[in-house]
Amino acid sequence: MRKTIIVVGGGILGASTAYQLSKRDVDVIVIDRQHDGQATDAAAGIICPWLSQRRNQTWYRLASGGARFYPGLINELAEQHGEHNTGYARVGALSLHRDHDKILGMQKRALQRLEAAPEIGEITLLREDQVREQFPLLDKGYEAVHVSGAARIDGRLLRDALLRAATHNGAILLHSEAELQHNGQCITGVQVAGQFHPADEVVVCAGAWAAELLERIGIPFHMHYQKAQIMHVQLESEDDTGSWPVVMPPTDQYVLAFEQQRIVIGATHENDVPGYDTRVTPGGMQEVLNKGLELAPALVDSTFMEMRVGFRPFTADFLPVFGAMPDWKGLFIANGLGASGLTMGPYIGYLLAQLVLGEQPELPVEDYTVAKALV
Repeated sequence: MRKTIIVVGGGILGASTAYQLSKRDVDVIVIDRQHDGQATDAAAGIICPWLSQRRNQTWYRLASGGARFYPGLINELAEQHGEHNTGYARVGALSLHRDHDKILGMQKRALQRLEAAPEIGEITLLREDQVREQFPLLDKGYEAVHVSGAARIDGRLLRDALLRAATHNGAILLHSEAELQHNGQCITGVQVAGQFHPADEVVVCAGAWAAELLERIGIPFHMHYQKAQIMHVQLESEDDTGSWPVVMPPTDQYVLAFEQQRIVIGATHENDVPGYDTRVTPGGMQEVLNKGLELAPALVDSTFMEMRVGFRPFTADFLPVFGAMPDWKGLFIANGLGASGLTMGPYIGYLLAQLVLGEQPELPVEDYTVAKALV
């Protein structure tokens, strides 16, 4: 008898998990309330973990694995499902700094990681004039390390492609509130719009809303979320912006270029936001604009298009957790991807699907145990 597996949450992580499960001999149901503020809805991702100064190997293992996983996934979606519009492009990245010694430090990190991660591609030092040739909007004075293997992704487009591919494989997608149902510490299914859907396993990928969902069945899941406001503008020029590299300045901001002269400037990092406040605020817009225009002054003449708002979920130690819920039967959790959600999400979905099916993933999953978020 085929198993039924329910995935609660239709962001990049839930969509990825559902897609991977839909390829196997199981019935899959995805339940997504389509919350305003879903992290994936607002995210435009930079796939370039190799220059990070984070020394935590547990984080780097997931992030680099996520970057390595992308090309195969994108090709599979295109060739098997006709999903060509994912917003993914291997355009390279410019990691900027005005301090030449910092540039040399970034180059050294990239070279040290190249042997274990050949997907980094070519690592090139660029002078100021070469930097502005690659991304003409930038201010003067920046040198860069250029990494040819870096990519960018549109979170909405990839999520939608994954969900369409999952439904093409037979998955069912429901847009409604989910209530976990249980008998003791055994999950029995999910209640949706007054209808009970039984399940052999339930996978909670509910992002910033996971804690309240789990609290209703007595599970104290410890996570918090950070509000991000991101701006989209459009250039008046006819430049082929779709091929421009992503820009990683020395601050916590970024600039990405997409097709049709669309530029994304991000993002705020707002902690301790009361409730799920999805408002676009003048303070958020000012912060994004101030930093964005300082980095790329030529954006001053662009046309404002929209602001997007999302909530990034974090655990206490800022590392993702995924796997089976301790002391429960039939319940799996994945959460805490933070600002690396689009880099890691598809890969974690792949690993999580293996765990749900009783298989052994390629990573030491004990490093990411859900138990860490229960203390």
